[in-house]
Amino acid sequence: MTEARCKRCGLRARYDKNPRSLLGRLWRWHAGWCPGWRSYMRSLPREERKRLAETYGLNKFK
Repeated sequence: MTEARCKRCGLRARYDKNPRSLLGRLWRWHAGWCPGWRSYMRSLPREERKRLAETYGLNKFK
C-alpha cells in the first residue's frame, strides 16, 4: 500500500510550522471537509486518529 498523500502534504507541513499562516489556515479549513483527509483519518488506528484530531482541532474525528 502506498503512503497516503495527506501524511506528507505540503500544506499540512505549513500548518505544523506556523498555524496562523495563510497557507496553514487554508489547509485547516480544507481538512474540515476534504474526502481524502476523511479517508486518511479513518485508516489510522484509533489512538493516532484521536491524537491528530486533538492536534488539529477536528472534533468530528475524535
